[in-house]
Amino acid sequence: MLKEFKTFIMKGNILDLAVAVIIGAAFKTVISSFVNDILMPPIGMALGGVDFTDLKFALTEASEGVEAVTINYGVFIQTVIDFVIIAFVIFMVIKGYNSMQKKKEEAPAEPPAPSNEEVLLGEIRDLLKK
Repeated sequence: MLKEFKTFIMKGNILDLAVAVIIGAAFKTVISSFVNDILMPPIGMALGGVDFTDLKFALTEASEGVEAVTINYGVFIQTVIDFVIIAFVIFMVIKGYNSMQKKKEEAPAEPPAPSNEEVLLGEIRDLLKK
């Protein structure tokens, strides 16, 4: 069973998937930083100094030792923007990959070089014509 598991893990598809997940997680961190630290501050400033992480709707107010119950829709807005940016980048990568695949398919393949037999038969044909 251990040997089968090792064979399963060492297949190329599993390793590719693991690398993709790790890179995807790192990419999400970069995009989140881009949105939170670069994109949202100017948007918040343009909207009158709004910090989106502070946008929330209070269901109950805080009281002695009990925190307020809130709906944090500002955090949700930032998460949606993260998602849209990541989805757009993935769309562009896939679109570029598909266009490269189409170019490969459209490129005419060179005809294979004639075999020695075909060359000899062609020479014999040409000699017989003479």
